[in-house]
Amino acid sequence: MSAEHLDPAVLAALPPGSEIISIAQHGKTNWSTGLRIDVNVNDDEQEFFIKILDRQDAAQLAEGEYEAEKALIEYIPENVVHPIAWGRFQDDPSKAFFLTTFRNLRARSPSIAQFLPILKKLHQESVSPNGKFGFHVTTFYGASPMINDWTDSWEEFFARELRSNLEYAFRYRGDDPELRKVADEFFAKVIPRLMRPLQTNGRSIKPTLCHGDLWDGNIQIDVDTKQPVIFDACCFYGHSEMDLQCMRDPRYAIGLEFVDQYKKEVGMSEPHEDFDDRNAVYSMRNDVLTAGMWPQWAPLLQRVKQEMLRLLAKYPDGLAGFQDPREKGLNGIAA
Repeated sequence: MSAEHLDPAVLAALPPGSEIISIAQHGKTNWSTGLRIDVNVNDDEQEFFIKILDRQDAAQLAEGEYEAEKALIEYIPENVVHPIAWGRFQDDPSKAFFLTTFRNLRARSPSIAQFLPILKKLHQESVSPNGKFGFHVTTFYGASPMINDWTDSWEEFFARELRSNLEYAFRYRGDDPELRKVADEFFAKVIPRLMRPLQTNGRSIKPTLCHGDLWDGNIQIDVDTKQPVIFDACCFYGHSEMDLQCMRDPRYAIGLEFVDQYKKEVGMSEPHEDFDDRNAVYSMRNDVLTAGMWPQWAPLLQRVKQEMLRLLAKYPDGLAGFQDPREKGLNGIAA
C-alpha cells in the first residue's frame, strides 16, 4: 500500500511534512483493519499504528477508543498506546480511523508482579472528573456500545449496563424467555443485594477509571521497554472490581491467582464478604457480550442463567435479607 491509498483525513493527522516510507497491514483486530505506517519527518523516521473502521458506528468506535486511551495515559503513560487522532474519512465518511504511535508488542501475558502495580496505580490514583460513575463519550465493549451516562449510583450504572448487554445478546442469538424471566428476578433481588450495600450505611466506592475489557488478549509486552501495555480500552469511571471481570473464567491466562493478589495488595470494597459474588456478577457482563458477539460462545448464556439461579437461591429475599456486618458481632450478635 502506498500514500495515495490513504485517505486525506489520515494524511492530515500525520505530522506535518511526513513522507511515507512504508505502509503494511499489522496486528489482528476483530472490528477493524490495522496498519503500520512508517514516515520520514525532516530525516527523523517515525512509526504509527492506525485502525480503520468500516462498519456501523465507526466514528463513535474511533472516538470512544481515542478518548479511553487519552484518559488512561494520564495515569499510566508507559503502559498504554499513545493516541494521536481520530476522525472520519474525507472521501468516505462512513469509515473512520484511530491513529496512535506504534509500539512493538509481543503477544505474551505479563507476570502478576509486572502487571499488578500498573493496575493498582490506575485504580488508586484515577479520579472521576465530576465524582460520578460514567464517561463523557460512548465507549464500546467489542462492538457493543456502553451506556455511559453519568450517575451517582453504581447500582444504577451497572444494572442498566447488564440489561443492555442482555438485549444485545438476545438481538444476535435469539430471544430466551426463560433467561428473561430469571433475569427479571435477578435484577429485582440480587443486583440490589450486592450493589446497594457498596454505597449505604457509611460505605462508599470511588468512581475509578476502569480499562473495561481487561483480558490477556488486550495486554502485551513492549519489546523495547519490556513493560506491559494495555490497549483496546472501553473506559468508564466505575467500581474498580469491574476490571477483574474476565479473570474469573479459566479460559483466560490472567485468572484467579491475579484476583487473589489484587485483594491482598489493593484491597476489596466493603462488604468484604460479598466480594466473590460481586465478581461472579461482574463476570456475567463479559460472558453475555462474548455470547452476543461470537456464535461459538452462545452456550455462555446458559452458564449466566445458572449463575443467576445460584445467586437467587443464595439471596432469595434480596436486599431485605441483607445482614449488615457493621451491625453484627462476629457471632451474629448485635454489637
